[in-house]
Amino acid sequence: MAKEYKLSPERLKELQEELIYLKTVREKEVADQIKEARSFGDLSENSEYDEAKNEQGKLYSRIAEVENILANYVIIEEHEEDHDTVRLGSKITVLDKEFDEEEVYQVVGSQEADPMNGRISEESPFGKALLGKSIGEDVEVEAPAGVLHYQILNIQKA
Repeated sequence: MAKEYKLSPERLKELQEELIYLKTVREKEVADQIKEARSFGDLSENSEYDEAKNEQGKLYSRIAEVENILANYVIIEEHEEDHDTVRLGSKITVLDKEFDEEEVYQVVGSQEADPMNGRISEESPFGKALLGKSIGEDVEVEAPAGVLHYQILNIQKA
């Protein structure tokens, strides 16, 4: 069974637009690069041709990756009635008990994860520890540096 990719409606739209761009504009650019490189002569010693073919390979790889995601996605549904439990798409304010600092995170699908900007994957240890928890609950996260302790202060619909 193919892996399901959990996407927000915004991320779905971004991927659909990226696929259109890759199949129209970018594919034509790469084809033009190959055509131009061929005109330089002997292909066996033509680094421009090799580079253009490598670029074409990367392009087709990305197109296949995006098509696979779009063929196997699930939209993250917003739960209007439940703001008390951490779910996919929730924005959570937590208290880092070790440093006594508040931090804000959003739990997202793996395709949208960006930990440096507070977007954590539901598949990460921290994301898994948060899911299903409620305001006031303590969360323990197994990390390479040891067990980290957090308390959930607030949960918002993103």
